Amino acid sequence: MRLISVFILLVIAFLVGALTENFLSNPNQVLLVEGANQPASSSLMGLVTNSASSERISPHDWIAQEEIHVYQDKVVIDITNPQWAYFTNTNSMDPVIDEDSHAIEIVPQSPEDIHLGDIVSYKDGEDTVIHRVIGISEDNEGKYFLMKGDNNPVRDPIRVRFSQIQRIVVAVIY
Repeated sequence: MRLISVFILLVIAFLVGALTENFLSNPNQVLLVEGANQPASSSLMGLVTNSASSERISPHDWIAQEEIHVYQDKVVIDITNPQWAYFTNTNSMDPVIDEDSHAIEIVPQSPEDIHLGDIVSYKDGEDTVIHRVIGISEDNEGKYFLMKGDNNPVRDPIRVRFSQIQRIVVAVIY
């Protein structure tokens, strides 16, 4: 019986050591507690998770602070040619945009107006898709943009051309 107890303790020590080594070599890794809906924030089998997140691409800063005027009874934002947008329930941009969200958009004038991290609406055949720009590149047809819904596991399959892009989201209103 004592031999079995020693063996179990050695196996546990080995597993904790292996997990600790893996965790220390991947400090941005977040451990999930099985059955929980959020990352573990304290210790799990003696391991402490790192709550620091890596930087992710964000939309271009389209509205300067001096263009936003907050009054007691209204907010005024100086935007040239604003467009109003509402969304359908596809869940592809959760949690940033959902069916009850509204947005203010602008019409881009050139491909240089599109930046990594921007959320844009573009035409894909008859459909309008609102996704984030995750890549910008060029091929023999010119500049193209790679898109992905924030809640989608993979990027959109097509190369989006500037002629397909309709608008850029500059403000989301909840």
